[in-house]
Amino acid sequence: MKLLKLMSKSLLFLSLLCIGVVAAGCNTTSSNGRIITHTEMDDPTGDTLSNWSGVEEGLKGSVVSIDLKHPRSILPEVEQENNIVLTGWKGETLSAQVLLWSSVATDNVGYAFSDFQTEGNTLQSSIARARFVRYTMSEEENFVCRMREEENEFGLVLMPDLLDSLNRFNMEPNQVRPVWLTIEIPSSASAGRYEGVFTVNSKNGDLIEFPISLSVQDRTLPPAYEWTYHLDLWQHPSAVARYAGLEFWSDAHFEKMKPLMQMLANAGQKVITTNLNKDPWHNQCYDAYESMIIWTKNEDNTWSYDYTVFDKWVSFMIDLGIDKMINCYSLLPWNNELEYFDAATDSIITVVADPGTVVFKELWAPFLTDFTKHLTEKGWLEITNIAMDERSPEMMSEAVKLLEEYAPNLGISLADNHKSYQNYPMIKDITVKVNAKVNEKDIEFRRKNNLITTYYVCCSDPFPNMFTFSPSAESCYSAWYSYAAGYDGMLRWAYNSWPEDPVVDSRFRKFPSGDTYFVYPDGRSSIRFERLIEGIQDIEKIKILKAEFQNNNSAESLAKLEELNSEVQKFNVIGKPTTTVEQMLKEAKEVINKLSE
Repeated sequence: MKLLKLMSKSLLFLSLLCIGVVAAGCNTTSSNGRIITHTEMDDPTGDTLSNWSGVEEGLKGSVVSIDLKHPRSILPEVEQENNIVLTGWKGETLSAQVLLWSSVATDNVGYAFSDFQTEGNTLQSSIARARFVRYTMSEEENFVCRMREEENEFGLVLMPDLLDSLNRFNMEPNQVRPVWLTIEIPSSASAGRYEGVFTVNSKNGDLIEFPISLSVQDRTLPPAYEWTYHLDLWQHPSAVARYAGLEFWSDAHFEKMKPLMQMLANAGQKVITTNLNKDPWHNQCYDAYESMIIWTKNEDNTWSYDYTVFDKWVSFMIDLGIDKMINCYSLLPWNNELEYFDAATDSIITVVADPGTVVFKELWAPFLTDFTKHLTEKGWLEITNIAMDERSPEMMSEAVKLLEEYAPNLGISLADNHKSYQNYPMIKDITVKVNAKVNEKDIEFRRKNNLITTYYVCCSDPFPNMFTFSPSAESCYSAWYSYAAGYDGMLRWAYNSWPEDPVVDSRFRKFPSGDTYFVYPDGRSSIRFERLIEGIQDIEKIKILKAEFQNNNSAESLAKLEELNSEVQKFNVIGKPTTTVEQMLKEAKEVINKLSE
């Protein structure tokens, strides 16, 4: 008992010490597994590139564009701006960014929001939050899907990305620190212009005020679960367990995943990612996908399947609000290997089951029959797809043939880089590479039949993408592109397939930095993820405005509709547009705000 008390006191002391030296290099985990802070990597840029000697002492700050990613160690050259001006709908989430810098060590930098006031109405300060932006190591630029020939082949740079949950921060001398501001306008808010103040302070006695002007338009954005944009970011439960040091599929594992997956649900995610057997991507990720279904070959050569984990995971995600689709990977795993427990030999057996072979049918046919029965009992059959990822037309042919024979009521999902979908026009869910545009007639046919069509990007796509080093505006642009091109939404292969330590280093094997994940452990968001949500909100607003203008059918409404359509179509371009993405979004959002009045 004395030892336990001593350990508790030591942990408390260490936690308090870490909170006091947030940026000075303490890295620990509390007893409940919450990361208190971490040490960022040394800046490869080096302080020698920037002369801070002429900067007067004291904390400095300015409002900067959310498009700006400023280096950590270089003295910022920004036009001083203290006013934050935002416009949005009721129910919309808005972002702003403040940049802080100091030539001397600045302890306990903190912040506060006032209430937001307009004549006769108040919005509580709790609608706003600020998060210190943390830097993670990245390559400067890398658009190839291959192993690096040398460690620093593409050059290194620290990139601001992680939105931390710390309330106070110690700033080191001759460094900058972005602060990401988020304002969630309540759906119940009254329209009007609200005034508030964001204040930054420090133990050194610094105090900087940033007045906020928040214009709430008399329109309402529905909650995320009502958004029609089809967002499919693949989840990776195993990465959460490994990083947190928890037993796979334990109650603690699910509890740790809750804030992370709730954040995904709040972004309008529509699809639950599951796996049918062992790791379907054959060690593509740092963490193998742990099995969700245990296959057992009984001594009498019959089969039984344990769906306990699968059911727990799917129910968990549905309870969070992600309930449109269950995509199951995969009838065609990347190495065609399947794993099962053999009761006769009391051992795990791994079998290569190539599509079209006898063993392929012998293993998959009984499973598909039993799986269909199980899904029917759970009430999930209509929303479940057997999913394939970038498999050849020949493999797809064998998979579809088997599904038609043994599981005709199951849907099919395909990430297609061979235009195989053209052979199967009734596939429930297809996503194509960004440079392989589906023609307008095919999309319209699929939409009329309640079939989903999206596009995807991965490591080989320079634009638009969401790598750590990508301009953050590209995340927002990605949503605009999908809508302009006629798609129902977008897919990206990795919501949280973390490398060894994602909070400090976003590089991983052959993948461009940040390609394997959007968000960080302990339910911490990123600039990239916030900008993607911003783009999805824009599209939902556009859909509402278009429906209104079409239904009104007056000359004035039709003129507004034409203006809106014209602005959207500027984003229907494969490859980089001639105008900068940042300028395109700025002009398009001005049109939305004007038409929303």
